[in-house]
Amino acid sequence: MKLNLKKPLVIFDLETTGLDLVKDRIIQISYIKVYPDGREERGNYLINPEQHIMPVITQLTGISDADVKEKPTFKQLAKTLNDCFVGCDFAGFNSNHFDIPLLAEEFLRAGIDFDFSKCRMIDAQTIFHKMERRNLAAAYKFYCGHKMEEDFEAHRADQDTEATYRVLMGELDRYAPGANEEPEKVLVNDMDALNEFSKTNNNVDFAGRIVWGEAKDAKGNILHDEEGKPMLIEYFNFGKHKGKTVVDVLRSDPGYYAWILGGDFTYNTKQVLTRIRLREVQKQK
Repeated sequence: MKLNLKKPLVIFDLETTGLDLVKDRIIQISYIKVYPDGREERGNYLINPEQHIMPVITQLTGISDADVKEKPTFKQLAKTLNDCFVGCDFAGFNSNHFDIPLLAEEFLRAGIDFDFSKCRMIDAQTIFHKMERRNLAAAYKFYCGHKMEEDFEAHRADQDTEATYRVLMGELDRYAPGANEEPEKVLVNDMDALNEFSKTNNNVDFAGRIVWGEAKDAKGNILHDEEGKPMLIEYFNFGKHKGKTVVDVLRSDPGYYAWILGGDFTYNTKQVLTRIRLREVQKQK
C-alpha cells in the first residue's frame, strides 16, 4: 500500500517528561517524512528538556538526565524542525490528543508560530479505536501480524514511530474499499478523509478551552451557509463565559482576553484567542 499524498506526511512520536502540556517538555522526537513520490526521510533527536527527568520516566523510556545533558534544547532544534515540517500533514498514535498539542507548545515557547490549523492531522490511534478499540501493541499485532515486543524496544519514540507507520499502512490495507464486507469499515487512502476520521472532538484549541458551535441569530435561530450547512463559530468552553461566543465576550468583557493571556493557559489557547481577536479587528476596519 502506497500512501496517497498530495503533500508530505510526517509520522512522528514524542517521549516527554510527563503529560502536562504547560509544564512538561519533549526529551525525544522521532519522525518519518513520507513524500508524495514515496520517498522516506527519517529523523530522531534526543532533546535536553532543561528540567529533571523523573525516575519513572527514565524507567519507562530508558532516557535519563545523563543521556540528554549534552543534547540540544528544543529551542536550538526548533528552526531545523520547522523547516522540515512546514507544508506537511501529520500522523501519529494519540497524536491529536497529546503529541501535536505539546509540539505546538514547544514551537511557541521557542518563538515559532507553527500553524497546525493548516495541516491535516491523522491519528492512527483514533482510527484504530473507532475500528477495533485497542492500544498500539494490539494494533501492531492485529494489523501487522507480529508481537510488537518481538520487533521493537518498548517506549522509545523511534521504535513507536516505526510501529505507528506500519500500523497506519496496515489500517489502509485492511479497510481499503472492497477489502471487507462491512460497509462501515471502509477507509479511503486520502489525507482529507483520514483527517476527518481522526477527529474526536470539536475543539478549536488543543486544550478544548474554545470549541466550535453553531452560529445563531439574535432570535436564537441557527444560521446556515450557502450549502445549507449550519455555520460554526467559536465558543468558550470553561469559566464564567462558558457557552458564550468568543466574539461576544471580546466585545462585552475585553479584560477577559488580557486575563487569559496572563493566566496559566497553554500558549496554543492564547494563540487561538489572539487570532480570533485580530480577525474581528480586521473585520471592523
